Amino acid sequence: MNVDLSCAGQDVFFSQMFATPQHVAAGLREAGYATDPVLVQIIWLATQMQKPILIEGPPGTGKTYLAQAFAAAAQTGLIRLQCFEGITERQAIGSFDEALQRLFLETQAEAIERHWEKLRLQLHTLDFFSHGPLLQAVLQPKPVVLLIDELDKVDQKFEALLLEILSDWQITIPKLGTVKAITIPFVVMTSNQERRLGDPLRRRSLYQRIEHPDVKKEAEILDIRTVDAPLELKAQAVGLAQALRGYNLVKPPSIDEIVQFVRALQLLGRSEIDPRDRDVLLPFLAKTEEDVKRLLLRDGFSSLVATAHEYRDQALAAMKGMP
Repeated sequence: MNVDLSCAGQDVFFSQMFATPQHVAAGLREAGYATDPVLVQIIWLATQMQKPILIEGPPGTGKTYLAQAFAAAAQTGLIRLQCFEGITERQAIGSFDEALQRLFLETQAEAIERHWEKLRLQLHTLDFFSHGPLLQAVLQPKPVVLLIDELDKVDQKFEALLLEILSDWQITIPKLGTVKAITIPFVVMTSNQERRLGDPLRRRSLYQRIEHPDVKKEAEILDIRTVDAPLELKAQAVGLAQALRGYNLVKPPSIDEIVQFVRALQLLGRSEIDPRDRDVLLPFLAKTEEDVKRLLLRDGFSSLVATAHEYRDQALAAMKGMP
């Protein structure tokens, strides 16, 4: 049984909203995401060709935030499938609501014998199906952004489940049939590379790798996302981020953690990073016991702050040169 709910014309939503790469760049920047010309063009091509994007890179480099910012730029919703080890088809797509089916049959008790076949078919329709994130995404009246986050945590069997959706924009469900998309979502898949994703999935996607930002890029990010913070303070924070990522920590700080770090300094009324604030600031920067111990070593944090000053002038120059 095919469930064809497709609606003509809806699949041009993203291509019309982002008619040029410049529209993509402006939309992402307004949403607080600092990107680069290459990534902008890849995203634009994905909107024009209805292709999913696969973003790989270390944790904390802004992969998830890209999907969130793109949804904000497109002024549409975001549906997130958070992947984890052992995730099932039922959790991703959905399942029949047995309690609702039983309730329906109880209301039709008098007609069961005479119209059982008709009732049985009615039980196996979308009316009695609890929608998971994948099904939700393709049944929206307005196209949404579908974020399939940390895909590297699932096995190859689950990967294969996605191929039909990404190739044909439909989902085949036992007892229900093939459900065709009403609208085509903009799909962003992320991977922290805990394992290598399969080639079939890669072939269906536009691939891009994102690394931790350099001084200039992180300066731009902080300038966008902490508009009211003093330039000197933001420049110091950029320098500290660069120093921390070169300090061989178990978990280097993410971009978002540095943004939150700057906001914490503002709340504390600080105009610069002071080593004497170490114990208050560590919860924003060190997220494992090993990293905390390392930064608590004598002169550990103070030396990082000193190293941060070496990057500060580069960051400050980058910020002053921004439009």
